[in-house]
Amino acid sequence: MADGRHNGPIVVIRNLTKVYEQGEIRVTALDNISLEIAEGEFLTLMGPSGSGKSTLLHIIAGIDRPTRGECIVQGVDVARLNESELADWRNRNVGFVFQTFNLIPVLTAYENVELPLLLTRLSARERRRQVETALELVGLADRARHLPRQLSGGQEQRVAIARALVTDPALIVADEPTGNLDSHSAHEVLSVLQSLSRDAGKTVIMVTHDPKAAAFGTRTVHLEKGELLRD
Repeated sequence: MADGRHNGPIVVIRNLTKVYEQGEIRVTALDNISLEIAEGEFLTLMGPSGSGKSTLLHIIAGIDRPTRGECIVQGVDVARLNESELADWRNRNVGFVFQTFNLIPVLTAYENVELPLLLTRLSARERRRQVETALELVGLADRARHLPRQLSGGQEQRVAIARALVTDPALIVADEPTGNLDSHSAHEVLSVLQSLSRDAGKTVIMVTHDPKAAAFGTRTVHLEKGELLRD
């Protein structure tokens, strides 16, 4: 997969505010955040529950929209895209890794990783090449024909990372990816994410509560009550 790193900012966030409203109740999840994330960086977002870190991750990934401000990713202000444009942008530019692996139990590791490519116009041969490359990058080329129940938790999460990678997105976003794993499996998964940033030039943005997990990143940003504490 391509290493298109230019070391400039891939994400530029300016005066970003997110307010959730329910009836007369207003909750400010993010309060006037400004932040730049360099291409190829492994950024970790830390903070207590309710600090706004997952909201920030979701806005960067195009899952949620800000109330005010800009979130520019690769020169595109994602908040200005309509729903159809946003879905297309997400499919091309963002790979998602969550705390739950979300693998389909009756499909092999290979078939789970191939799923996002079935929505593209790639030939079977091109799909095979990209799936094999993604599985190799996460160290699971020899587990391609295994079902999820035949894999450890750490291996399942690495399959999920391969699925996130297979379309060759610019961004990998991970929301508590080691939350369901033991320490050994967590170390395996974090090492893969670190390698994707360091060796493959991917920009990785990870939400975590765990300082040991955050230590795998190149920079940590702390949020509290919707505000940036330290950059």
